[in-house]
Amino acid sequence: MSIKLRLISKWIPEFILIKELDRLSDLTNNHLEMLLNRYSVSPQFIEKPSNGKLEERRAIMAASHNLHVNALIEVLGFEKALEIGRKEMFKAGYELGCEAKKRLGVGSDIKDALVAARILYKVLGIKFSIEENEQTVLLLVKYCALANHYTPETCKIMSAADEGVLKGLNEKMDMKFFKRITEGSKNCKACINIEN
Repeated sequence: MSIKLRLISKWIPEFILIKELDRLSDLTNNHLEMLLNRYSVSPQFIEKPSNGKLEERRAIMAASHNLHVNALIEVLGFEKALEIGRKEMFKAGYELGCEAKKRLGVGSDIKDALVAARILYKVLGIKFSIEENEQTVLLLVKYCALANHYTPETCKIMSAADEGVLKGLNEKMDMKFFKRITEGSKNCKACINIEN
């Protein structure tokens, strides 16, 4: 594990969390806006505050995601919006994961990728644990600040970004969510497959 990754995993000042949240928000919203433009829909905007607490900024990002996803569903219907929305969000997440891999000095070790994922999830207000056995690795989200704001439809589409992030952090890892807090589950659960 790189020194940078180790240090950042221990403590991140709030101003850096805010800066990273703004970057992540801009990236995901830009990808959603490109999709809406492709289908001749004018995206609605929510003004991002120039100052404000982390939790407020998370809520604004989630509201913006909800607006964009709802507009996509109105135009395409849920099934088509889900299909193309998840593809686009996977691409956005993959881009974010590759960027984070370089910036944080993530090595090829699976544990490095999970430490980096924990850092990125801290930006979003998400706490998770990992459960492993011989067959599978399970990511268990115990708390998600975005679940209080996302619609189930938005969560289903945006979770593809998480799947892309993990792939960007380590090409050998594939993650797929199968339970979500926004759909009434106590926890979000994702299965992580790791190539040998």
